[in-house]
Amino acid sequence: MAMYKVYNTYACSCHRYRITVASIILFLLTSNYVIITNYLTTFSSKESISCDETKEVSASESSYKGYIPSSIETYIIDHAVELGYASEQNPPGCTIWKYPNATNPDIHKQLQNYMKDLDSHAQTINSFKPIPDLLTDIITTGNHDVCAKARPHPNSLKALFPGNQLSLSKSGYVEPLTTPMRSPSVCFDRAALMKMDYLVHDFEAMCRMLKPTSKRVLIDMGASLSFHRAQINPIAELIELYEKFGFNFDHIYGFEVSFTDPKEVYGNLLPEKYLLNYHWINVGVNETEGAKLNPLHSILEKFNEDDFIVVKLDVDTPSVELPLAHQLLQGGKDGIYHKLVDQFYFEHHVHLEELSPYWKRTMHGTVKDSLDLFFALRKKGISAHFWV
Repeated sequence: MAMYKVYNTYACSCHRYRITVASIILFLLTSNYVIITNYLTTFSSKESISCDETKEVSASESSYKGYIPSSIETYIIDHAVELGYASEQNPPGCTIWKYPNATNPDIHKQLQNYMKDLDSHAQTINSFKPIPDLLTDIITTGNHDVCAKARPHPNSLKALFPGNQLSLSKSGYVEPLTTPMRSPSVCFDRAALMKMDYLVHDFEAMCRMLKPTSKRVLIDMGASLSFHRAQINPIAELIELYEKFGFNFDHIYGFEVSFTDPKEVYGNLLPEKYLLNYHWINVGVNETEGAKLNPLHSILEKFNEDDFIVVKLDVDTPSVELPLAHQLLQGGKDGIYHKLVDQFYFEHHVHLEELSPYWKRTMHGTVKDSLDLFFALRKKGISAHFWV
């Protein structure tokens, strides 16, 4: 089986490194085990270019052994205290991007290269041509070959980041956890405050995790329905991004404490295409574990591990948000939440200089607290992202 796996992965590589069944048989007949093993190991380590017949193995498939942070993320997590992130005196998050002596020459260079890679990635995502619903094809064909359509670059998502600074999660590659918990471009232009170009999604990897029976679910705590405004709002932008890459949500549950007349919601604010699958729940969420209005209990638990579930948390009330975030981390009463949630977006209001003018009295805790929380969630299998 091991021999077949090597052939299946590499047989259709570029002619320079082509390997055939005949060559494998020849080695079996003429070489001892050590030589064969060395040959295959050497061959598999060579850089090759996949051709059309080859199915590229996704980063999130069986080879995944646990969360692997990039070197940038590792440095920030390991040096959080040294960088001042354990303070509640609103430490700056942009220092590492602006000043070489804030970290070390190697890390600063990596940060600068990563910022360039992010810009290239954003341009590629913006110009990506929308693709049809991926799950429909998976159901029709019974395989995941269609997932390659969600690849933003012919040679994979990772090819857009030659600086090799993406972190590897259960759901594929993601952006490293960095300050200022926003796009790094906000460090040079405050107009970039609401830009979501720092988010990285491995849609191909996520697609390969889908089953024909999978449901695609978005639980939005702190929903906003200003879809009609000229400038698109963040949750609408996120939904449209998923749709662009072939993920059409079957259910969207929007919890919002501010009252909005249902006639306004369904008559004016909600686009017609969402009428079938949007659930407007015009009440605040309850952070008590097991409560009816705790969506992690009353909604999340009703789905299973084969479903694709996205959770967004942004209710601007730390006393409600933090218990919910920690319930996700702890797994809930039955310890299953981190088996159910694939993507988690959370605007964690901690003491941070760049965001203090906007978060004001809602700030609670330190940047280090936030980094530790998001890192722990990722290690549990939830791709946690800072939200805007």
